Amino acid sequence: MSGIVRFLRGTACGAVLVLLVVSLAGPVRAADRPVVKLSAGQAGAGGAVTVTGTGWRPRTLLMLLVCGRATPARGVIGGTNSCANGDGRAVTTDARGTFGKKLPVAEPPVPCPCVVHVATVTGAGAEADAVLRVAGHPVAPLPAEPADGRLAVLSDTRLTGSGSLLTWFGAPPSRTLVLTVGNTGTGTIKDPVFQVGTAHGVFAPQWDDRQWHGTLAPGRRAQVELPVELSAGAHGDYTVSLKYDGRVLAARPWGVGRPWGVTLFWILLCLVVPAALFRIGMAVVDRVRPRRPAGGRRTGHRRLPRPALRLPHSRARTPEAAVLEAAPTTPTLPWFSPGSVPGGPAGRLSAPHDDSPTSPTTPTTKGPT
Repeated sequence: MSGIVRFLRGTACGAVLVLLVVSLAGPVRAADRPVVKLSAGQAGAGGAVTVTGTGWRPRTLLMLLVCGRATPARGVIGGTNSCANGDGRAVTTDARGTFGKKLPVAEPPVPCPCVVHVATVTGAGAEADAVLRVAGHPVAPLPAEPADGRLAVLSDTRLTGSGSLLTWFGAPPSRTLVLTVGNTGTGTIKDPVFQVGTAHGVFAPQWDDRQWHGTLAPGRRAQVELPVELSAGAHGDYTVSLKYDGRVLAARPWGVGRPWGVTLFWILLCLVVPAALFRIGMAVVDRVRPRRPAGGRRTGHRRLPRPALRLPHSRARTPEAAVLEAAPTTPTLPWFSPGSVPGGPAGRLSAPHDDSPTSPTTPTTKGPT
């Protein structure tokens, strides 16, 4: 008996714990989804409603629009072409992901049912709708949903791949958009054509068609890989979006680095080109300037005078003085006889010869007196 009581007590405790976890997890999961509320469910054209939102990313720019042919379940049919774009408002969420903005009510270009459509402008895509009845605006039934297949994103999108050396020098950056899609419709989807859009900052995306080859039966899923490529030299914050059948399925931010190789190339070009022009100019100047004569003096260079070792002499010299200066002088010492001084002509030579200037046989040439 006690064993049964303990089993029931354990079962009851387990049930209580499960209910407690579910009750705690429910509000957190609901808070993670963006929510939009209106101060009034009906308003006429020219009036205004206050739009409040919670559960958005902090510090995110949002766009508020009044759109027709739309319901929260099916979204806006026709995209922003069904919205009053001229009377939209932009707002930025606070640090907690909440906002409040007064929105003027304008008649959309298509009949109602109408909603206030709130969507992110930058970063990962997120949107939410709130029903609004525009008084006096015509109402028309929505077009029936097609009986064929319907694609839905089942996992977070991601960008795979990396840059290369050519991208560092300005080549077009490229990535691969990878996501898992499922067929939630009743028909088979074969070779669907997606639209991949790239937007720089707050600018509108530029869409390119990308066909995925494959077949999706109802209830099946598949991984889709689509190439994404930007223009040459692109850098900054980009957003990659995926659209199918007029609906945006996913969006992914992409930060592209600056191609510093191009900057380095221009810096080197600014240094090399002036140096090359200077060298060419100097070569042209050296080529066209006149050549100086062989014995002439250069006008551009100044030579320093060479030092000359000269003996001091008087301004007026007689011929006898010139002869005496040209003839070697022989010192006379008391213990040497004349003509035999060491280092003199007689001391260096073993014997006098005929061509010696001091030979007794050679007559002394005397200049004119």
